Amino acid sequence: MKKQRQLKQVIDSVQTLEGGGFPIRRPFPTRTMNYFDPFLLFDHMGPVDWPPNQAIGAPDHPHRGFETVTYMLEGHMQHKDSHGNKGDLNPGDVQWMTAGAGIVHSELPREDFLKSGGVMNGIQLWVNLPAEKKMTRPRYQDIPSDKLPTATSADGKVWVRVIAGESMGVNAVIDTHIPIIYLHFKIQPGGQVTQSIPDGLNAFLYILTGQLTIADSENAVTEAQMAVLSEGDAVRVSVPAQASEEASFVLLAGPPLNEPVARYGPFVMNTQREIYQAIEDFRAGRMGEIAPEL
Repeated sequence: MKKQRQLKQVIDSVQTLEGGGFPIRRPFPTRTMNYFDPFLLFDHMGPVDWPPNQAIGAPDHPHRGFETVTYMLEGHMQHKDSHGNKGDLNPGDVQWMTAGAGIVHSELPREDFLKSGGVMNGIQLWVNLPAEKKMTRPRYQDIPSDKLPTATSADGKVWVRVIAGESMGVNAVIDTHIPIIYLHFKIQPGGQVTQSIPDGLNAFLYILTGQLTIADSENAVTEAQMAVLSEGDAVRVSVPAQASEEASFVLLAGPPLNEPVARYGPFVMNTQREIYQAIEDFRAGRMGEIAPEL
């Protein structure tokens, strides 16, 4: 018999600007929650409808000591890095970048999208790395939407895209340094799903659109809210039959690292001395630079 996780806490996102000035909704880090071990940051980027030639991204910037995961929902971005990698991110695509020992990269609207304008909507997640992996070699995993496994329930009311972990009998194709669960669900009115989450993992939901009910809670969780889950090994999520729209949300879970966290902007290490070293290495050009287009 599985022990059902319950709704432990609801956190409202704060609205702010990031990168070159694009709007985001952020449940953490904030003044009330610095991080949700092992996750360091969760940004819901948009949705914002950009006029032509107005879309903004994140110009060249460094990272060390963790992973960035970008999941595009709408819009088109282009990334480049100091290792010579570059590529596009289109709706449904995921880029899982292990910054590790250090990398400089940029995430900017694709040129054709910038010219035409349109809706930009996505998620950026920062995943901490354990101390022994913080200086690992950087790597990219760019997974287009048609390579990410999906599943639909027998009644057709629940759809899931499996970014990391497993759901509804489908396993992820992305390799992770620590056992992460990252699932994007859409549930129609009257639908419900019970998702396994191994005991010991910290877990939360973030609601993109609509509203839903978690386990035995009488209170609905709604758009731009983070729902922190209690301990257990499964969670039941449902959408009332009388709801006016489907609920779209992501479920994230991971093992707490229980290690010291020292962070300064784009660097996350275990000690302040390591932060100073990261800054020095970046300023000295040891993380490289993005080559200009010829």
